[in-house]
Amino acid sequence: MNKNNIIHQSVIRQCLSLLPTEKFSCPLLNYDQKKLTADSLIKIFVAAQLGKWESYADIEEKLRADKKLLKSLNLESISGSQLSRRINELPTEWVQYLFFQVVGQIRERTKQLAGLPKGIGRLAIVDSTYLRLPEQLSNWAYVTKGLTHVKMHTRLVVASPDTVFPDRILPSTGNVTDFEGADVLVEECDATYVMDRGFACHKRINRWAKEEISFIVRIKEKQQVMYLERTLLNHPQIRLDAVVKIGVTSNEKLYPVRLVEYSDEQGHLYRIVTNRFDLSPEQIMDIYRHRWAIEIFFKWVKQHLRTTKIWSTKPQGIWNQMFLALIAYGLTLLVKLMTQTKKTMREVLRLIRTYFQKPWKEFWDELHRRGTRTSKGRQKIPKKEKADLIFADTVAMIKPKKDKKKS
Repeated sequence: MNKNNIIHQSVIRQCLSLLPTEKFSCPLLNYDQKKLTADSLIKIFVAAQLGKWESYADIEEKLRADKKLLKSLNLESISGSQLSRRINELPTEWVQYLFFQVVGQIRERTKQLAGLPKGIGRLAIVDSTYLRLPEQLSNWAYVTKGLTHVKMHTRLVVASPDTVFPDRILPSTGNVTDFEGADVLVEECDATYVMDRGFACHKRINRWAKEEISFIVRIKEKQQVMYLERTLLNHPQIRLDAVVKIGVTSNEKLYPVRLVEYSDEQGHLYRIVTNRFDLSPEQIMDIYRHRWAIEIFFKWVKQHLRTTKIWSTKPQGIWNQMFLALIAYGLTLLVKLMTQTKKTMREVLRLIRTYFQKPWKEFWDELHRRGTRTSKGRQKIPKKEKADLIFADTVAMIKPKKDKKKS
């Protein structure tokens, strides 16, 4: 596609062009579909996420209003009932494959980023979030009385202080523990894994230490450890830096790891176990504080991509929605990286929605628009003594008039 076509193409069509969906338009994969190919189906739902389309009826209306987008999808019309049925039939492996392709593009554009400064490097934060489902329609996701939900176990890469992206997820029912999710998400990589107490298991900690997988994980206050070396620190927050072994069994080899204990501003105790012996206690404390980035990410996705509003109550439809939402997040990040804008992810997504059907050039110009304000802003004015107020009656208030200055 030449540059002239790009600048006149609509923003949503340009965003969707970043998706490598060509293989899903293959006739062999769509032999039983008369008009709605898997390629078009995926693009419709990604557009719905980017555009914050609220329902199947909303999708119908938006597509009818955008004839060029409809034509680019090789469609003349579409119905909400057809979309509802097809999202439950679409193989999740296909959507997962597309998610990995988008992640590959992000990795390529962020490969020069070295993670956090001061020798910390890249982080891979592992945690899970859940989506609540209606109990009457989702018995397959039943956890306990009054609680029916699914989980999205996530690995979030911190490529720089302002660039984070999920590179792998594990959808599951709500009864899958964080331990089991970590068994899939924690693998050899060029980053340090950061995890909360839900992932602290002595067997897994020893396995990660044995396989030389860099990790920083919080353990419970009552977790038993065997001290090999212990150093008490004269620090306002950090009180201990020690070498320990985690576990009480003698049937397996226990590997030495590092234990750093510190307290936050409210006095809460944190016990952090790691195999990063090359870092200072302050760096380890700072790294664990960055774990909060994944909580911000979960909140961002739920608020701006509306993952809490489910498109389906069937397992395959739910898994597909998770991957489609993260594909939309990935496209937003790709736009941010490609345009080299200094705007935040929230601002970029807001502009995508504002310029959804407008030419790419207008969107580009707005992304790089410079502020036009030339004033120095509101200046401080010296405070003047307030004049006494006179209450004329119980309702009105009269302020004395100022005398005119004599010339």
